[in-house]
Amino acid sequence: MDKIIQHPLRCRCGVVQGFVENPQRANRVVCYCKDCQAFARFLGNEDRILDARGGSEIFQVLPKDVTFVQGVESLACLRLTEKGMVRWYAACCRTPIGNTLENFKVSFVGLLHNCLETVDRPLQDFFGPVRTYAYPNGAIGDPKPKASGMATTIWWFLKTISKARFNGDYKHTPFFRMDTGKPIAAPHVLSHDERSNAMRQPAR
Repeated sequence: MDKIIQHPLRCRCGVVQGFVENPQRANRVVCYCKDCQAFARFLGNEDRILDARGGSEIFQVLPKDVTFVQGVESLACLRLTEKGMVRWYAACCRTPIGNTLENFKVSFVGLLHNCLETVDRPLQDFFGPVRTYAYPNGAIGDPKPKASGMATTIWWFLKTISKARFNGDYKHTPFFRMDTGKPIAAPHVLSHDERSNAMRQPAR
């Protein structure tokens, strides 16, 4: 049996705090898609969230492995469109937390690096190396980065979600209410103008 490791999770101002269990089981991805970039721009923290090419560093884990010990009431979420992903952040300081799908039965959350960074050890010591570079066509500037590792991410996703659905782990999530199946905070769907502004890439 693997030793249970707990990695701290917190927003920038410290109101939202918690931990991630089993970080060694995460799938670490850099995503260059325009939607992830738009999320960062809407929060007004793109310089902290995105790398120089517009990539978001994301750690895909099971929601059951995420525990909030304080500040849950400060969690907020948005959707770029009516059918878009549910994107979570700390309303207190607009630190991105992670991305989920609308259906909690698809059991995964992609945590953003900003809520996981510590001052003493690099994230690689806990979560391992980046395994996938996704959607490079959305990257800022040219030449575009090369896509790699998508098969690894698809396999992780299918294996992890299927197991959680089979053994009932999907029922344990801090992001949804089990009595209604709805997010614990009502998602704000971006207006046309909000989304247009967020999707606008800087000139490079």
